Amino acid sequence: MTVEIDQATRPPLREPDPPREPAPPQEPEPTIPAWRLALTVGVVALGGLLFGFDTGVISGALLFLKEDFHLTSFQEGAVISSLLLGAAAGALWSGGPADRWGRRRTLIVVAATFTLGLALATLAAGFWTLVAARVILGLAVGSASSLVPLYLAEVAPPRLRGRLITVNQILLTAGILVSYLINLWFAGDANWRAMFGAGLVPSVLMLVGLFLVPESPVWLRRRRRGEETVRERGESRGALRTMLAEPVVRRALLIGVTIGAVQQFAGINTIIYYAPSIMQRAGLPATNSIMYSVAIGVANLLMTVAAIPLVDRAGRKPLLVFSLVGMAAALIPLGCALNGAFGGASHGVSLVSMGLYVSAFAVGIGPVFWILAAEIFPPAVRARGVALCVLVNWSANFVVGQLFLPAADRFGEAAVFWCFAAVCLGALVFVVRAVPETKNRSFEAIQRDLAAGAGAKQQV
Repeated sequence: MTVEIDQATRPPLREPDPPREPAPPQEPEPTIPAWRLALTVGVVALGGLLFGFDTGVISGALLFLKEDFHLTSFQEGAVISSLLLGAAAGALWSGGPADRWGRRRTLIVVAATFTLGLALATLAAGFWTLVAARVILGLAVGSASSLVPLYLAEVAPPRLRGRLITVNQILLTAGILVSYLINLWFAGDANWRAMFGAGLVPSVLMLVGLFLVPESPVWLRRRRRGEETVRERGESRGALRTMLAEPVVRRALLIGVTIGAVQQFAGINTIIYYAPSIMQRAGLPATNSIMYSVAIGVANLLMTVAAIPLVDRAGRKPLLVFSLVGMAAALIPLGCALNGAFGGASHGVSLVSMGLYVSAFAVGIGPVFWILAAEIFPPAVRARGVALCVLVNWSANFVVGQLFLPAADRFGEAAVFWCFAAVCLGALVFVVRAVPETKNRSFEAIQRDLAAGAGAKQQV
């Protein structure tokens, strides 16, 4: 018996699935033993301590060396800003050597540069020697600010990445506090040479310790596989243009550069550098500027420590949102207090507002910028991408440091701080719309998120 099947009801033949494209190679999770990982983080994060120390020590040393060297106001500004310009150059330089020589070897050069700069500052015989020492220290600071979070991101397991990079930020704020305490210790003897010389201890420890830590496993993996990208081969033929040709890299740069600029244009270093002057204008006596700086440094350090468990629990994006809202909420009454809006209570409101502002910064955008910059770039351009973000950060630092006092004299301190609040609110909109969450995410997963947001194929 034959059964005829109507052609209309016959199920269509299933066509074979098209061959799938091979998945991109995955970056294996680092497998450094726990004891060696702890040693590695401790040694490398000394770069963050030196970053903070060399940034803060000049505030106390300048009070005394300007008398010894008979510095003019212009020369005082040059001593301060020379480190910032050197840092911008160091950040720009660091990416290429980190890709060619490896992260560890480049960090060894950075530690040696710290040691040279501190020794030269300690022995400075005049203005130009001191400026040269500060430029050398700036090169080291800028390079360390780029390479230390990059290295820590590549040696850390994803579940610990945020916390381990935050260790760098903790030591950075600790370095600022240590520099203030050392300034206070030697202020009675007006011994500015000892203030600089104290930094030689961590710089030598870092230099020696770097010979005991491993190379970045991500860099080693790429080197073993011979992964030399077009960007690397074209370093001298427009590497930036090549990087920008990729939508994923463009989006990563947009995020990293924007957050790096906002971190400075929100005004944090006006508080760090000029807190005593601000409090004096608000009605408080500023007879001991170093003591005021110590108080700000303590608040900064404590809230950065508080951020350690939060970056891998709450996540990067929620901390950014909280930080920007808190900073704006503190800056608005600070401006009002500087305008005398609270009468006799203005100086108290100023103190509280500055404390809340520094706390909101330290628990959020302070550490999160460095974490995001080290996470969002594809491995082939990670060192150069981080370097560009840090270059923008240092350049913004220099601009704000140079323009704050002239702008305050021209428009008033209140208007300047309200502008900082507007920057925070504008950045809040950008973070909500553009910044992906990277908490507990592998580098490949982060790249997929960026690719989806950029409407492009993943390129790792």
